Amino acid sequence: MITSYFIKEINLFSFGILMILGPFCNAQTRASDQELAKDEQYHRPVYHFSPKKNWMNDPNGMFYYDGVYHLYFQHNPFDNVWGPMHWGHATSKDLLVWEEHEIAIYPDSLGTIFSGSAIVDHHNTSGFGDAQKPIVAIYTNHSHEGQDAGRNDYQTQSIAYSTDQGYQFTKYQHNPVIPNPGIIDFRDPKVTWYEYENKWIMSLAVGQLIYFYESKDLKKWTYLSSFGQDIGNHDGVWECPDLIQLPILGTEQSKWVLFVSINPGGPSGGSATQYFVGDFDGQNFTVNDRFAASMNEYHDFWVDYGKDNYAGVTYSNTETDDGKKIFHGWMSNWQYANVVPTTTWRSAMTLPRELSLGIVDGVYRLVSEPISTLSNYSKHYMEIKSDDPVIEIKKNNPPFFTTCEINFKVSAKSGFVATLSSEIGDTLAFGYDVENSSFYIDRSGTGIVDFSDDFGDKKTVCKRISASNMLNGRILLDKASIEVFLDDGLNVMTEIFFIEKPFTTLNFESKDKSPIEKQIQINDLHFN
Repeated sequence: MITSYFIKEINLFSFGILMILGPFCNAQTRASDQELAKDEQYHRPVYHFSPKKNWMNDPNGMFYYDGVYHLYFQHNPFDNVWGPMHWGHATSKDLLVWEEHEIAIYPDSLGTIFSGSAIVDHHNTSGFGDAQKPIVAIYTNHSHEGQDAGRNDYQTQSIAYSTDQGYQFTKYQHNPVIPNPGIIDFRDPKVTWYEYENKWIMSLAVGQLIYFYESKDLKKWTYLSSFGQDIGNHDGVWECPDLIQLPILGTEQSKWVLFVSINPGGPSGGSATQYFVGDFDGQNFTVNDRFAASMNEYHDFWVDYGKDNYAGVTYSNTETDDGKKIFHGWMSNWQYANVVPTTTWRSAMTLPRELSLGIVDGVYRLVSEPISTLSNYSKHYMEIKSDDPVIEIKKNNPPFFTTCEINFKVSAKSGFVATLSSEIGDTLAFGYDVENSSFYIDRSGTGIVDFSDDFGDKKTVCKRISASNMLNGRILLDKASIEVFLDDGLNVMTEIFFIEKPFTTLNFESKDKSPIEKQIQINDLHFN
């Protein structure tokens, strides 16, 4: 339990911040009832987590324990824009239906609570356990006072522990466990158990590098090595690393994968997450030679090629039956996250994904699939097989094209465009340009786009990786988001949008109006 003194310290600190932010803290109350109703009806997702109120960004501290998935997140409880960071908290039994809880970790004298991770300390290496296995959170303290004073050591790494399965945390009395050596960007610790040497490994974002540390007890940390010099995208600051092992499909082997988010520098502008495939020997991470050569040539190894999947990391203490890891990201982009047209709340998380590796032309590639529990909520609506140049499907009754799954297969010999439209003319288009071997999303016609010059200014494009004669895709819609899983998960694109009315019509047509083989299946998703 947290002591009474600690609660008093938290409340006084929060009250101080609240007084500073006073004019901004209740921005959502100035919205009309009509605007609030539109937020809930057309923009708040159904099966993607969003906070009840105010701001959210990076997913933090995700773990699975005793049948429950725990998601913490960067949260400003005072306003719907980025501000003093706390760790919000939500839980789920299937990663689709969520329950939000009280704030888990509050700011303290070392600063606000930036991103980090959490682990189940099965062997009580930390000594924090009692009858329960301790949950240990590792996070960055960010001192705004130090930053404002012009110091370069205002980010440090701290820990807190929970003995009630992650609902309440007590901070370690000797924080920080990793002081800042004098580096401005020094944050986002992600910790994993390295079973080959019975130790903990921390990946930490430091400027445009990743530092690796080791520890036996989560309290004392020793620097091991760094990664990132002269490889990957360096157009922005590196953030939110994650070092994991993933299975290689069709084999009994696995490889180490390092995820690194970057802002700016994403393939579609703004923030995005790149990945590296290689080996880790307990001290150094080295990239596979063929992968390194391909990365230096193409610079195209991204978790998601859309504009709205950032800061994602994997859940600890869990994997699927076939060894895949579960990945969860923030569904927004720093180019416009603070100004998207929602009022009560801002931002949602992506759909959780199951990750593995495939091999294309001798190069390891990330494979992403929607979380398998989604099938529990899927109800078949219709299926069409046709070579007609244009297929039009109308849904004039709820749930319209609101929360649904669209699966398609189409010949790769011809380009196509699939267009969703509403009764008032809002449109969202997805297609394949055969001349450039590229998929694209065009959200420029999705109603509200004028809040940012970077939102609806151009199509989002990604080069096709597969050489198959057939294109296949899985489109998931949730009111105001589209996630497209292409060619069995080798390409993924995620984008948000803000419509005024729900989509009621889907047109699926060949680019040159030629008859090509098409197969379309639509499943409604019900969560009531």
